[in-house]
Amino acid sequence: MTTVDILFRYATQPTEVVTFALASAREVYGVRSMSFDRAARTLRVEYDATRLNAATVSRLVRQAGLEIEEELALIPPQPVPEPAPAA
Repeated sequence: MTTVDILFRYATQPTEVVTFALASAREVYGVRSMSFDRAARTLRVEYDATRLNAATVSRLVRQAGLEIEEELALIPPQPVPEPAPAA
């Protein structure tokens, strides 16, 4: 098993119907867990990459009715060092 996390930012707070639909999506073989961060408006999905891929997980979340704005990087980008001024 290869466990992978994917992080989505969603547009609007999920309704009760969407929350129940996501709970059903969690029952899909390969989806290990789902967790919301309501303050950051994100949903983190942990899944088994030997069973599913990112496109499939994204489709499951969208089919549940969650309006995804974007997929976020889990590792923040490293700042690019500025070149030293020429002497």
